[in-house]
Amino acid sequence: MDRNSIIRFTAAATVALTAGCGPRTPDFDACGQVDATEVTVSAESSGRIIRLDINEGDRLTEGECIGYTDTVQIWLQREELLRRKESAKVKTVDIECQTRAQYAKLENLMSELRRSEDLLRKDAGTRKQVEDLEAEIEILKGQIAAAEQNYRQNNESILCEINTIDVQIAEADDRLEKCRICSPVDGTVLAKYAEKGETATSGKPLFSIADTDHLYVRAYFSTEQLAGLRTGDTVKVIPDDGSAKPAVYTGTVTWISEEAEFTPKNIQTRDERADLVYAAKIAVEKGAPLRIGMYAYIVTD
Repeated sequence: MDRNSIIRFTAAATVALTAGCGPRTPDFDACGQVDATEVTVSAESSGRIIRLDINEGDRLTEGECIGYTDTVQIWLQREELLRRKESAKVKTVDIECQTRAQYAKLENLMSELRRSEDLLRKDAGTRKQVEDLEAEIEILKGQIAAAEQNYRQNNESILCEINTIDVQIAEADDRLEKCRICSPVDGTVLAKYAEKGETATSGKPLFSIADTDHLYVRAYFSTEQLAGLRTGDTVKVIPDDGSAKPAVYTGTVTWISEEAEFTPKNIQTRDERADLVYAAKIAVEKGAPLRIGMYAYIVTD
């Protein structure tokens, strides 16, 4: 055997050996990438970032506060509103206290009227005395009614002012709450876009987080395959992890697109002639050791 023949034989043997020992692509119905629901958390208020205690890869729980932006100005405004509220309360009038003297005077006049009427019945008094007292009583009643009305209007105006201040305090509380930077979901931090000391504007992305406890595979099926596929169906998920015998996990079809699209360049399909495919989401069982971006094969049988 000449030298060139030996080289060709050695190369062919190497390829065959590699093919026999390396990972084998399983028979599959669809292929896709592992993904997760990703949320980009943005600043809800403008200001300097005082604290942002996260790093990429950190696990966060829903509602966990990991930082906040500057709150000094909002806090001072809230304190001012509280002082204004206390000042407004002082202006309210105790109607009973303010009219106590007038009611006492009215009671005395009523007593005088009863005595005058008794004297008149005994012919010891005059009609004019009775009429004068009745007129004075009516005038005093009118004065009391007018005073009470003014006091009530004053108190109602102050109450409206207090209610307005309460709304402003609630707005300040909401702004203070929005200075807190919290995780909206349980998940893993994928990327961090800001650092402590930077100035954040409302809407500026701070970090992104993914719900890695609920992974799914976005796979693509041809029109023919859709005939036997329904949401809720159970399928097998085989990750392309490079091992000779990859593990098999259970997946559930949770969504199927209603519109076809051209086959993505980085996706394989069972029928390579299919130009149009339908995207589908396959939720993978919780606890499966998969990673976002990993390829996975879907077997429907």
